[in-house]
Amino acid sequence: MVHTLAAALRSNFLGNSPDWYKVSILGFLILNPVLVSFDPHFAGWVLVAEFIFTLAMALKCYPLQPGGLIAIQAILMGLASPEHVLHEAEKNFEVIMLLMFMVAGIYFLREMLLYTFTKILLGVRSKVLLSVMFSFAAAFLSAFLDALTVTAVIITVAVGFYGVYHMVASGKQFDHSHDHGNDDEVIELHRVDLETFRAFLRSLMMHGAVGTALGGVTTMVGEPQNLLIAEIMDWSFIEFFLKMAHISMPVLVVGLITCALLEVTRSFGYGAQLTPKVRDVLEDYDAQMTAERTKSDMVTIIVQGVVALLLIISLGFGLAAPGIVGLMVIVLATAFNGITEEHRIGHAFEEALPFTALLVVFFAIVAVIDHQKLFTPIIHWVMTYDGKLQEALFYMANGVLSMISDNVFVATVYIGEIEEMFLAGDITREHFDALAVAINTGTNIPSVATPNGQAAFLFLLTSALAPLIRLSYSRMVVMALPYTITMSITGLLALWYMPRLL
Repeated sequence: MVHTLAAALRSNFLGNSPDWYKVSILGFLILNPVLVSFDPHFAGWVLVAEFIFTLAMALKCYPLQPGGLIAIQAILMGLASPEHVLHEAEKNFEVIMLLMFMVAGIYFLREMLLYTFTKILLGVRSKVLLSVMFSFAAAFLSAFLDALTVTAVIITVAVGFYGVYHMVASGKQFDHSHDHGNDDEVIELHRVDLETFRAFLRSLMMHGAVGTALGGVTTMVGEPQNLLIAEIMDWSFIEFFLKMAHISMPVLVVGLITCALLEVTRSFGYGAQLTPKVRDVLEDYDAQMTAERTKSDMVTIIVQGVVALLLIISLGFGLAAPGIVGLMVIVLATAFNGITEEHRIGHAFEEALPFTALLVVFFAIVAVIDHQKLFTPIIHWVMTYDGKLQEALFYMANGVLSMISDNVFVATVYIGEIEEMFLAGDITREHFDALAVAINTGTNIPSVATPNGQAAFLFLLTSALAPLIRLSYSRMVVMALPYTITMSITGLLALWYMPRLL
């Protein structure tokens, strides 16, 4: 009986995850108490590494369960307290509301988004131009909206594209009116088309995700930590933009050039083109939808377009918190398009809520980092230097820590430490401004290296789209590598040599 229960438990633990992964997680849970008994500080760093491992294996097992087990154990071992976790969640409550309501709101704009982006995708035949357009559009929108919101938009568009091709291609898979040869050859041709289409969507998604970072660094509403830094520094929207422009604008230019070069050279997983068959499928579908589109369908698209315009105006002028604006989008888009059944509204929340839960688990790991003061020695070491070298070290230290942790948390810790120094009279206001710029750009630019660094990247990795287009943690890191190198070096050189506008 005991053997049967043990076998059932082993089978049920972490579902269909590979056995080696289950053993790894159990090994972590057994090892951690031993490490804590020797050195809690070292155990904290090991715990961070373990959590990153669960993120890296996101396609093997959703990180909520293994990461949650590690977080629970960290609390039980005293590496952080439940109150500390709640405090981290409260500090990021706007981000939680953003995920719950804004992502669901974008779901109710999908017809308009798919209509618009289908016209763009089919109208622009150059993959290089299309990629640069995607990246620039994501950057522009992120500067006025929010990186997570923009990521939700591009995910919705990509899921729509993939769904259209998969639906139509599945129906045509054994249609011999266009293909010749036996069934195995037909299946192989469609498999190659599908893999190429996946690679095509992967490259567009990564260009768009990097674009959110390019635009997110420029303004006070682009990323959550930007707003925090602006409030501490008492910078207005325009003032914030001008303070960052000597770094953010060169990085934007180099990022777009990198985008074009990656498509031209077809390196690091980029360069996949729409095959003629896939383009035919999408064009046929678009023509069919155009022919079948009723007045009611056009009204739906127009209503969604108006709501999207209200969304941009509301966030651009900061009329309300992004989460509240998202709730407004849900109400308007459903009320004026006749969606009043609870179960139809509920589907909109299925994508975001698992990630919201994962984000709160992430805050538990952040609480461990804060409680154990894992980053404090680095801050003290950097402050032993002076001038431009100190600014450069702040930029690099923030960048590296953001890669392995979270850029919002790193910026919060660093700007808090520097504010205390300023209030104590240890640094001048000009010095304070320079370090704030280094902190903001350091946490926003090099953090594109891994999905850990930016919530928008992590959201993309754990979305329903990622397994469809075979976008894994390691693949994201490889595809982000050229961007990380060119953008980080440009940011560092601009910080050192470019004159400040303000």
